[in-house]
Order: sequence, then C-alpha cells, then structure tokens
Amino acid sequence: MGRDRRTLKLVVGDTIALTPPMGWNSWNCWGCAIDEDKIKEAADAMVRNGLINHGWQYINIDDCWMKKLDSDDPISGGPTRDECGRILTNKRFPDMKALTDEVHNLGLKMGIYISPGPRTCQRYEGSWKHELHDAQRFAEWGIDYLKYDWCGYGSIVRRPDLEQMKAPYVFMRMCLDRIDRDIVYSLCQYGMGDVWEWGTEVGGNCWRTTGDIPDTWGSMAGIGFAQDKCSPYACPGHWNDRDMLVVGKVGWGPNLRDSHLTPNEQYTHMSLWCLLCSPLLIGCDLTQLDEFTLNLLTNDEVLEVNQDPLGRQARRVSQDGYLEVWAKKMEDGSAAVGLFNRDETPKTVTAQWSDLGLTGPQRVRDLWRQKDLGTFTGQFEAEIPRHGCVLVRLFAPNAT
Repeated sequence: MGRDRRTLKLVVGDTIALTPPMGWNSWNCWGCAIDEDKIKEAADAMVRNGLINHGWQYINIDDCWMKKLDSDDPISGGPTRDECGRILTNKRFPDMKALTDEVHNLGLKMGIYISPGPRTCQRYEGSWKHELHDAQRFAEWGIDYLKYDWCGYGSIVRRPDLEQMKAPYVFMRMCLDRIDRDIVYSLCQYGMGDVWEWGTEVGGNCWRTTGDIPDTWGSMAGIGFAQDKCSPYACPGHWNDRDMLVVGKVGWGPNLRDSHLTPNEQYTHMSLWCLLCSPLLIGCDLTQLDEFTLNLLTNDEVLEVNQDPLGRQARRVSQDGYLEVWAKKMEDGSAAVGLFNRDETPKTVTAQWSDLGLTGPQRVRDLWRQKDLGTFTGQFEAEIPRHGCVLVRLFAPNAT
C-alpha cells in the first residue's frame, strides 16, 4: 500500500492558462463529420476513461459547427446570423448552450473554433465584422477556449506584413476583454511572422508555431525537433503550440484508423510535446482508446513535465547527427531530460552533465517506466531504438 502527496498551490490573478491546456479537439478524428452526439460521447469518455483525473479537461469543437452562406445543404444552409448579428449553429448543433452546460456538468470545459475571416477553412461562417458579437455569443454559451484560425482571413489580406498579421488577433483580444468570462485564447496562424515573438503582446495564451500535423514520423519529428528557437518565449499563461497529438484512432472524419506512428514514435511524440510545454490536445476518438494509448495519456510523471508550474520550455542541449538531448529545468530544481534517437537503427545516446549545467552525482528516474535507475556521475547513457526516446528526471541525491 503506497502513499503519494504533494503541496497544493493556489494562484489568484488575471493570468489564465498558467500551465499548458490539456484536452481534446474534434478535428483529427471527425473533421467536418462532427455533431453534438460526438461531442457528448467524447466528454463522457474523458470522464469514464479517467482522463479527467490526470488533468485533461477541455472538449474543443473545431470547424464546421456553423452555417454556410449561399449553401443549399439542408444541414448547414440558410442564414448564418440572426437579425442582431449573432452567429447561428447548423442543425448538427441544435443547442450550443445546452451542450456546453452538459460538458460543464461533467466537470469539464468547452472550447470552440472560428476564423477572423469571412469564412473558416471549410467555408463556414467566420467572425469578420462580427467579432464582438461572437465573443459575446461564446460567453453566453459558456465557452472556455477559443481557437482563432487565420485561414479565411487570407482573403482579406493576401500578403500581410507583421502589423497586419497581428491586427485580427489584437481586435479579438479587445472583444474578449469586454466580456465577463475567462476564455483561453489560442492563436492559430501556423507560425507566420515568428508569432512566438509577439503572441504574448497581442494577448494570446497559446499560438501555433507550425502548420497542421499529420500522423507521420516526418511531420511529427520535423515539427517537434525544430522548436528550439521558440523556447525563450514560453512562460506561464503563454505557450508555443505544436498542434494536436496524433495518437490513437485518427482519420480526419468520418472514417478512423490507427495512427501511423509506431509505438516508439508515439513515446517520442508525447515526450517531446511535454518537454516543450506544448498544449496537449488529444486528436483521437476517446471512445476507442486501447490500453497502450490510455497509458500513454495517463502517466502522471510524464504529464508533470508538461504541467510543471515553472513553465520553462526545454532546449536542445546537444546533438550528434540524428541523436539529440533536450532538457528543461523544473520548479523543484530537478531537470527533465529527453534522449532521442532519430536514426533508423538503435543507437546509444548520452546526456552529459556538462551540457546540462549539472555537477556531482544525480539520481536518475525513468519517467515512462516510473522506475529509479540509480545514481550517476558525469553522464547518463541509454540504448534507444529507432525513432525512440528515454525520458528521465535528474535529482540531486538528497532531493525528495
């Protein structure tokens, strides 16, 4: 019979998202085949599978919940707004307020998606010239998270300069500040204009630093291992977002399949996103979680690397060809360290204390296996399979 305890810290102030948001987004599994029932099923599954007990809390609806102007589609056609300018949902979402209330009653939070342009990526109604109406509407529904996707805004400004890139996000920030509700504000514009350098300035709580991620090694590794330049700009309340987790059953709607990432690649995916303090948004069908995926998403020692209150994003501390070591300082003074093998064959990867800014003996704990490996001096090395990783935490020997 074991015991586990820790100090609970309450932080009160104007800054929200003090740790990276954790939740689920509908796009990578359902795409435009989303409806109210699938949202309810995802919320129920988040509770039933116990994800809620490990910090997962947002249920986010992506594109395709609105109507389409000039469309004869019986589901999405018809007027897109009422006589007061308030946006209307399509027939797949007959009562957004009731749906949000149901999600809240499960102890979860609700997120939504829209574009600053006249149309969304999928040509549904956007916020253009109705930004305050939409902010007020989201508050009325009880929304907790807004993904604001540049997409259709490209028809307004085709070759934007830096100030034009900022403008729609500044304006929606002003609108959100006028409503009486805390809403996590996620800027989705794919890293244009080095958004990590000014995302905080325009009031973002997180911002995409990349294009969309498919479930391939090339995409995931290409995104994850290119994030060192963004590291200085992450801090509590403001996070670099590498897009959603492509684990479990995905498909972009309506047909689902297993992720194309191998198990080792999924360990690398999760380890790297946690080290990078990225928002963690599950992209798979939560009603079909297998044991491997559930374990991947509920290892508290791994999730703690992502949720550490210091909010320090990992940096690449060494690289030898396709072998890399990334490390981040934790609030308690320990270091979370990822040893990665991007090569095509097994390799030994070594983390040197000199690269990590450490001296003397260090107690090493394997976070995926939740096992102490012993005390090491000067370095730690591990044999790592193709596209795999080892995620460890280093403590001074007398640390608890």
